[in-house]
Amino acid sequence: MLGVYNKMALGLLLSAVLAYATSLYGPLANLFYVIGEQGRVQGLTIFGIVLQFAPLAVLLITNFTMRQPTARGASLLYWTIVSLIGAGSSILVLRYTGSSIVMTFLITATAFGALSLAGYMTKRNLSGIHSFLIMGVWILVGASILTLFLPIPGSSIVINIIGGLIFAGLIATQTQMLKMTYYQVAGDEEQMGALTSLGALNLYIAFMNLFQILLSLTGGRR
Repeated sequence: MLGVYNKMALGLLLSAVLAYATSLYGPLANLFYVIGEQGRVQGLTIFGIVLQFAPLAVLLITNFTMRQPTARGASLLYWTIVSLIGAGSSILVLRYTGSSIVMTFLITATAFGALSLAGYMTKRNLSGIHSFLIMGVWILVGASILTLFLPIPGSSIVINIIGGLIFAGLIATQTQMLKMTYYQVAGDEEQMGALTSLGALNLYIAFMNLFQILLSLTGGRR
């Protein structure tokens, strides 16, 4: 678990660096976003759309191609996803004030710590809840894509609130699953290496989604 948390922390650090670097470097920002007066983001370019959906595409592809992940393969997947999400998060830097980003990050980190600790300490089996939450994620993705083409007033707020509850639950359930899986693979260095990267990836994705949802609900826009 210490390896998982350390790798996740490094992933969050890399994401922050890439997000700010992409937003501050004019040619890159203009490549991904349509930027209007006073530096406000008015939309995504074709490359920006590809960047936003690239992590989901990579996850779907590897879900079918990486049946038995090696430690090296899982690590490569982790850093690829972290880099893509980090660069894509530059849109948050352009849309929200620095103070609201920092404050929301601290709130998310506090919530993550509490939820992960609860998942680690509880004696209740959360596997059934985990399956339900994963199904909820895919429904959430479908609903989010649908609202891009059929905008419904107030739907984004409802989706964000439901999404926040889902990813909060996933942090707890995924932590418990990592704890239980450790007892099954302890002693196998190759599997332990793969499990560390995949575990960090799952928690990283849940953290970033929760962070973005809280920011969209409470963040101050530029």
